[in-house]
Amino acid sequence: MDGFPNILLNFANACEDYFEGTGILHCPKIAQDIKYCQSKGKAVVLSMGGASGAYGFSSNKEGADFADVVWNMFFKGESDKRPFDNAVLDGIDLDIEGGAPTGYSAFIKRLRAHYATDPDNKYYIAAAPQCPFPDAYLGSTLNNAWFDMVFVQFYNNYCGVNTYPGWFNFKDWDNWAKNESKNKDVKVFIGRAHNAQNQLRDVISKAMHCVLEPVTGKERMLKTHA
Repeated sequence: MDGFPNILLNFANACEDYFEGTGILHCPKIAQDIKYCQSKGKAVVLSMGGASGAYGFSSNKEGADFADVVWNMFFKGESDKRPFDNAVLDGIDLDIEGGAPTGYSAFIKRLRAHYATDPDNKYYIAAAPQCPFPDAYLGSTLNNAWFDMVFVQFYNNYCGVNTYPGWFNFKDWDNWAKNESKNKDVKVFIGRAHNAQNQLRDVISKAMHCVLEPVTGKERMLKTHA
Protein backbone atom coordinates (compact mmCIF):
# COMPACT_ATOMS: atom_id res chain seq x y z
CA MET A 1 0.00 0.00 0.00
CA ASP A 2 1.31 3.44 -0.91
CA GLY A 3 -0.06 6.81 -1.98
CA PHE A 4 -1.07 7.54 1.62
CA PRO A 5 -2.74 9.46 3.13
CA ASN A 6 -4.86 8.17 0.25
CA ILE A 7 -5.32 4.43 -0.21
CA LEU A 8 -3.45 2.98 -3.18
CA LEU A 9 -3.23 -0.82 -3.09
CA ASN A 10 -1.24 -3.06 -5.41
CA PHE A 11 -1.41 -6.85 -5.36
CA ALA A 12 -0.15 -7.32 -8.94
CA ASN A 13 -2.57 -9.58 -10.84
CA ALA A 14 -3.95 -11.18 -7.66
CA CYS A 15 -6.66 -8.52 -7.39
CA GLU A 16 -7.94 -6.22 -10.12
CA ASP A 17 -11.51 -5.40 -9.04
CA TYR A 18 -12.55 -2.10 -7.47
CA PHE A 19 -15.37 -0.83 -5.33
CA GLU A 20 -17.66 0.93 -7.79
CA GLY A 21 -16.87 4.60 -8.25
CA THR A 22 -13.62 4.43 -6.27
CA GLY A 23 -9.97 3.60 -6.77
CA ILE A 24 -10.02 1.15 -3.85
CA LEU A 25 -9.40 -2.50 -4.65
CA HIS A 26 -11.93 -5.12 -3.57
CA CYS A 27 -10.19 -8.48 -3.10
CA PRO A 28 -12.52 -11.24 -1.83
CA LYS A 29 -10.21 -14.02 -3.07
CA ILE A 30 -7.29 -12.57 -1.12
CA ALA A 31 -9.64 -12.33 1.87
CA GLN A 32 -10.22 -16.09 1.64
CA ASP A 33 -6.47 -16.67 1.44
CA ILE A 34 -5.90 -14.49 4.52
CA LYS A 35 -8.37 -16.54 6.53
CA TYR A 36 -6.85 -19.79 5.32
CA CYS A 37 -3.32 -18.73 6.31
CA GLN A 38 -4.55 -17.56 9.70
CA SER A 39 -6.31 -20.89 10.23
CA LYS A 40 -2.87 -22.50 9.87
CA GLY A 41 -1.38 -20.24 12.52
CA LYS A 42 0.23 -17.76 10.13
CA ALA A 43 0.09 -14.01 10.74
CA VAL A 44 -0.76 -11.82 7.76
CA VAL A 45 0.42 -8.20 7.66
CA LEU A 46 0.04 -5.43 5.10
CA SER A 47 3.14 -3.61 3.92
CA MET A 48 3.01 0.18 3.58
CA GLY A 49 5.39 2.16 1.41
CA GLY A 50 7.94 0.63 -0.93
CA ALA A 51 10.79 1.72 -3.14
CA SER A 52 8.59 3.60 -5.62
CA GLY A 53 5.54 5.81 -5.56
CA ALA A 54 4.77 9.06 -3.76
CA TYR A 55 3.55 8.74 -0.18
CA GLY A 56 3.92 10.24 3.27
CA PHE A 57 2.30 12.53 5.83
CA SER A 58 2.46 16.31 6.08
CA SER A 59 1.74 16.38 9.83
CA ASN A 60 1.33 14.20 12.91
CA LYS A 61 -2.44 14.71 12.72
CA GLU A 62 -2.48 13.34 9.20
CA GLY A 63 -0.56 10.26 10.37
CA ALA A 64 -2.93 9.70 13.30
CA ASP A 65 -6.01 10.18 11.12
CA PHE A 66 -4.66 7.67 8.62
CA ALA A 67 -4.34 5.10 11.42
CA ASP A 68 -8.11 5.43 11.90
CA VAL A 69 -8.62 4.70 8.20
CA VAL A 70 -6.33 1.67 8.31
CA TRP A 71 -8.04 0.28 11.44
CA ASN A 72 -11.47 0.65 9.86
CA MET A 73 -10.52 -0.82 6.49
CA PHE A 74 -8.22 -3.68 7.48
CA PHE A 75 -8.74 -4.52 11.15
CA LYS A 76 -11.70 -4.55 13.58
CA GLY A 77 -13.11 -1.15 12.64
CA GLU A 78 -16.05 -0.47 10.36
CA SER A 79 -16.06 0.75 6.78
CA ASP A 80 -18.31 0.20 3.78
CA LYS A 81 -15.19 -0.28 1.67
CA ARG A 82 -13.07 -3.04 3.18
CA PRO A 83 -10.67 -4.48 0.57
CA PHE A 84 -10.64 -7.86 2.34
CA ASP A 85 -14.30 -7.79 3.46
CA ASN A 86 -14.56 -9.26 6.98
CA ALA A 87 -11.03 -10.69 7.01
CA VAL A 88 -8.94 -9.01 9.73
CA LEU A 89 -5.20 -8.52 9.30
CA ASP A 90 -2.64 -9.26 12.01
CA GLY A 91 -0.51 -6.17 11.59
CA ILE A 92 1.19 -3.49 9.51
CA ASP A 93 4.74 -3.39 8.15
CA LEU A 94 6.37 -0.04 7.37
CA ASP A 95 8.66 -0.27 4.34
CA ILE A 96 9.36 3.45 4.07
CA GLU A 97 11.92 4.27 1.39
CA GLY A 98 11.05 7.84 0.48
CA GLY A 99 9.55 11.10 1.64
CA ALA A 100 9.86 12.72 5.06
CA PRO A 101 9.74 11.02 8.49
CA THR A 102 6.80 13.17 9.59
CA GLY A 103 3.74 11.46 11.03
CA TYR A 104 4.85 7.85 11.36
CA SER A 105 5.25 7.87 15.14
CA ALA A 106 1.79 9.43 15.45
CA PHE A 107 0.40 6.82 13.06
CA ILE A 108 1.80 3.98 15.18
CA LYS A 109 0.65 5.52 18.47
CA ARG A 110 -2.93 5.87 17.20
CA LEU A 111 -2.94 2.41 15.61
CA ARG A 112 -1.71 0.85 18.86
CA ALA A 113 -4.54 2.65 20.67
CA HIS A 114 -6.94 0.87 18.32
CA TYR A 115 -5.14 -2.43 18.90
CA ALA A 116 -5.73 -2.00 22.64
CA THR A 117 -9.51 -2.00 22.12
CA ASP A 118 -9.30 -5.65 21.06
CA PRO A 119 -7.19 -7.30 23.79
CA ASP A 120 -8.29 -10.81 22.79
CA ASN A 121 -6.20 -10.64 19.61
CA LYS A 122 -2.51 -10.02 19.04
CA TYR A 123 -1.63 -7.35 16.50
CA TYR A 124 1.83 -6.41 15.25
CA ILE A 125 3.73 -3.40 13.96
CA ALA A 126 6.86 -4.15 11.97
CA ALA A 127 9.34 -2.18 9.90
CA ALA A 128 11.72 -2.96 7.05
CA PRO A 129 14.49 -0.36 7.31
CA GLN A 130 17.48 -0.39 4.99
CA CYS A 131 20.73 -1.40 6.64
CA PRO A 132 22.56 1.98 6.76
CA PHE A 133 22.21 3.10 10.38
CA PRO A 134 20.28 5.11 11.33
CA ASP A 135 17.72 4.56 8.60
CA ALA A 136 17.24 7.71 6.53
CA TYR A 137 13.45 7.58 6.63
CA LEU A 138 12.50 5.65 9.77
CA GLY A 139 15.41 6.38 12.11
CA SER A 140 13.52 8.71 14.46
CA THR A 141 10.35 6.61 14.31
CA LEU A 142 12.25 3.46 15.26
CA ASN A 143 13.47 5.23 18.40
CA ASN A 144 10.16 6.85 19.32
CA ALA A 145 7.55 4.16 18.58
CA TRP A 146 6.99 0.59 19.76
CA PHE A 147 7.89 -2.01 17.14
CA ASP A 148 7.42 -5.74 17.56
CA MET A 149 9.97 -6.66 14.90
CA VAL A 150 12.24 -5.17 12.25
CA PHE A 151 13.24 -6.85 8.98
CA VAL A 152 16.49 -5.03 8.21
CA GLN A 153 17.25 -4.96 4.48
CA PHE A 154 20.85 -6.18 4.44
CA TYR A 155 21.11 -5.92 0.66
CA ASN A 156 21.45 -3.32 -2.12
CA ASN A 157 23.69 -1.28 0.17
CA TYR A 158 27.31 -1.14 1.31
CA CYS A 159 26.32 -2.78 4.63
CA GLY A 160 24.69 -5.87 3.13
CA VAL A 161 25.33 -9.46 4.17
CA ASN A 162 27.39 -9.97 1.01
CA THR A 163 30.00 -7.47 2.34
CA TYR A 164 30.73 -9.54 5.47
CA PRO A 165 33.04 -9.14 7.35
CA GLY A 166 33.83 -5.66 6.08
CA TRP A 167 30.92 -3.23 6.12
CA PHE A 168 28.22 -5.65 7.26
CA ASN A 169 26.73 -3.71 10.19
CA PHE A 170 24.49 -6.09 12.10
CA LYS A 171 26.18 -4.93 15.31
CA ASP A 172 24.66 -1.45 14.86
CA TRP A 173 21.16 -2.89 14.68
CA ASP A 174 21.81 -5.27 17.56
CA ASN A 175 22.93 -2.31 19.67
CA TRP A 176 19.81 -0.37 18.67
CA ALA A 177 17.58 -3.27 19.68
CA LYS A 178 19.25 -3.65 23.06
CA ASN A 179 19.81 -0.03 24.01
CA GLU A 180 17.71 2.36 21.93
CA SER A 181 14.48 0.61 20.94
CA LYS A 182 11.46 1.35 23.14
CA ASN A 183 10.71 -2.38 23.01
CA LYS A 184 13.74 -4.14 24.47
CA ASP A 185 12.30 -7.46 23.26
CA VAL A 186 12.05 -6.32 19.65
CA LYS A 187 12.81 -9.11 17.17
CA VAL A 188 15.55 -8.40 14.61
CA PHE A 189 15.36 -10.30 11.33
CA ILE A 190 18.15 -10.35 8.76
CA GLY A 191 16.63 -9.53 5.40
CA ARG A 192 18.68 -10.64 2.42
CA ALA A 193 18.13 -10.70 -1.31
CA HIS A 194 17.62 -14.05 -3.00
CA ASN A 195 20.36 -14.97 -5.45
CA ALA A 196 20.91 -18.35 -7.01
CA GLN A 197 24.62 -17.89 -7.60
CA ASN A 198 26.52 -20.44 -5.56
CA GLN A 199 29.34 -18.06 -4.70
CA LEU A 200 27.01 -15.51 -3.16
CA ARG A 201 25.11 -18.24 -1.32
CA ASP A 202 28.39 -19.40 0.22
CA VAL A 203 29.24 -15.88 1.37
CA ILE A 204 25.78 -15.45 2.88
CA SER A 205 25.95 -18.83 4.63
CA LYS A 206 29.28 -17.97 6.24
CA ALA A 207 27.98 -14.58 7.33
CA MET A 208 24.84 -16.10 8.80
CA HIS A 209 26.90 -18.59 10.79
CA CYS A 210 29.16 -15.87 12.19
CA VAL A 211 26.24 -13.61 13.03
CA LEU A 212 23.96 -16.21 14.57
CA GLU A 213 26.53 -18.19 16.54
CA PRO A 214 27.26 -15.47 19.16
CA VAL A 215 23.57 -14.96 19.94
CA THR A 216 22.60 -18.61 20.33
CA GLY A 217 20.62 -19.04 23.51
CA LYS A 218 19.62 -15.40 23.83
CA GLU A 219 15.99 -14.41 23.95
CA ARG A 220 16.27 -12.11 20.96
CA MET A 221 15.23 -13.92 17.81
CA LEU A 222 17.46 -13.59 14.78
CA LYS A 223 16.44 -15.15 11.52
CA THR A 224 17.10 -14.78 7.84
CA HIS A 225 14.28 -13.54 5.67
CA ALA A 226 14.75 -13.88 1.93
